[in-house]
Amino acid sequence: MGGAAYSASGLAERFGLKLHGEDRQVTGVATLADATPSQLAFLANPRYRSQLGQTQAGVVVMRADDAHAFSGTALLARDPYAAFAKIAALFEPRPVRQPGVHASAVIAPDAVIDPSASIGPLVSVGAGSRIEAGAVIGPGCVIGEDCHIGQDCTLVARVTLVTRVRLGRRVLIHPGAVLGADGFGLAMDQGHWIKVPQLGGVVVGDDCEIGANTTIDRGALGDTVLEEDVRLDNQIQIGHNVRIGAHTAMAGCSAVAGSAKIGRYCLVGGGAGILGHLEVCDRVTITAMSLVTHSIRQPGEYSSGTPLMDNRSWRKSAARFKQLDRIARRLPGSGKDDE
Repeated sequence: MGGAAYSASGLAERFGLKLHGEDRQVTGVATLADATPSQLAFLANPRYRSQLGQTQAGVVVMRADDAHAFSGTALLARDPYAAFAKIAALFEPRPVRQPGVHASAVIAPDAVIDPSASIGPLVSVGAGSRIEAGAVIGPGCVIGEDCHIGQDCTLVARVTLVTRVRLGRRVLIHPGAVLGADGFGLAMDQGHWIKVPQLGGVVVGDDCEIGANTTIDRGALGDTVLEEDVRLDNQIQIGHNVRIGAHTAMAGCSAVAGSAKIGRYCLVGGGAGILGHLEVCDRVTITAMSLVTHSIRQPGEYSSGTPLMDNRSWRKSAARFKQLDRIARRLPGSGKDDE
């Protein structure tokens, strides 16, 4: 934890929280079950309320409604999880990056690198690319031609920006991510596929985060766009010319096909798929493993697929699915069989 220590009263003042109980020193963070008297924990999910009586945590972040059930020191927050995230960031060790270009890096003669940027070992920077102040380019990253990396971006390691990628400020990209590769554009001509040139780029707004091994294809003509504060988990596929609205978050292994448009403040669960050329409006939640086959025009929560059940029950249900249309046609008012 780097030896950092903060008083509960100081944390309350810093993050706009209310101190309940005596002031205490905090030297780290942990879960309710594992915290020690010098650590801070949080209660956000009511299912863990029973742990309040046994926790050894010196300080617990919680809602005011839960304070009556806790005799120790509490920091009262409207959103305990968000408050905990801000406090926990104080204890996150961050490596010190020295500005400059590592001797093993290969930099194109016309690339522009701010003196305060840090370029790590075995990095390659292509022609016409620009890296702004405070950016950190970790080991083994490949920055292709005509890319722009904004202020205070971090490419952790082995990130590839193929070509025509624009990153805003404070973008964080995790290892193995590939931005700006060819979109999947093909045309059939006399029995053979012809590759459609992908002439656009990728534009990523400020404060976005892109997970490990996630891929974002460049556009065919226009750009593939992530607006500000979009958060993508690991192993996500974003097709060419997709647009994702600000503050949307997508969980691992989800995928969006080409030219789909996703609104602002949307949540997409793990393994979900969105077909191409569809539109999803603002503030839509798509639950895990769902397949979006038509545009969504109204905010809300949407699901598809069948819940898990034992295999024998599922096989019976699957056999019945095939008969649903025939059964429906036999019901009064169903159509042809009633005529």
